[in-house]
Amino acid sequence: MNIGFQIDAVEKLNLKTDSSLPLILESQKRKNKNFYFLPSSLTYKNNYLYALAREILFKNEKLSNYVIGKEKLVRVDHFNYVFIRQDPPYNMEYISSLHLLEQVKGSTKFVNNPKGIRNAPEKISMLAYKKIIPPTIITRSRTEVNNFQRKYGKSVIKPLYGNGGESIFLLDKSDTNYNQIIERFTDQLNEPFIIQKFLPEIKKGDKRIIIIDGKPIAALRRIPQNHEIRSNIHVGGNCEAIKMSKNDLKICSAIENFLKDEGLFFVGIDIIGKYLTEINVTSPTCIQEIKRLHKVDITKIIWDKLTKK
Repeated sequence: MNIGFQIDAVEKLNLKTDSSLPLILESQKRKNKNFYFLPSSLTYKNNYLYALAREILFKNEKLSNYVIGKEKLVRVDHFNYVFIRQDPPYNMEYISSLHLLEQVKGSTKFVNNPKGIRNAPEKISMLAYKKIIPPTIITRSRTEVNNFQRKYGKSVIKPLYGNGGESIFLLDKSDTNYNQIIERFTDQLNEPFIIQKFLPEIKKGDKRIIIIDGKPIAALRRIPQNHEIRSNIHVGGNCEAIKMSKNDLKICSAIENFLKDEGLFFVGIDIIGKYLTEINVTSPTCIQEIKRLHKVDITKIIWDKLTKK
């Protein structure tokens, strides 16, 4: 089979934590030909979508030991599968690439479905599950921020479309930087932002659960560094293998039908304490960490399930 991967530039990927390269390596082991392309390389013409793609080939099992072929224009519908895995920001370039990929007809299958990704912004889609998310508002109003702060006390403010723990701040009325943090969001962002009640359980870490085809596979606890509220591995968080609790499984079950209906095959959800805080559908990570700590190979599970469909 011919497999396409819409990802960020390969040379910029973090070899220690990236999850796309392991997926490509496992695909190669199954005798597939693998190509990668950037969202910016897409062109729609003559009723077909094209991408400037390069074949990628691993010399051995080391993720750093790959060679990349020459760039060539290929029709996206000539791929058997396309993995959409570029990182946010979830901006108009990102959304436009999803619209273009939706135009691909025929037998090409997507992981994840571009329409599903578009319809499920990672910090918005969870709003449908009011009973299992923390108190939350999405706004651009300073008044609403202050009202929320008065009601719930400490809270966490973050952009709707960021990733990797970027621009996440603890909001505390007693903090001398309180007004400056709010101004950063109200004055510098041209879009709403999200505020959630601060959950003290974050000091023990959050949970990342990988879900494949609607079913939870494995979980990690990501532990923030001292005096941090961000547990993301990108910002120095450590991780450990954990078992999923009954509450974790209940949350996974609550969103299973939604994920399947939207064609969201490979998903990572974040849980703090008893609450769902994010549904990651763009480029879920932690494949390497789960393999190291759980001895579970997510790439094999993904490819086994895809080839049986």
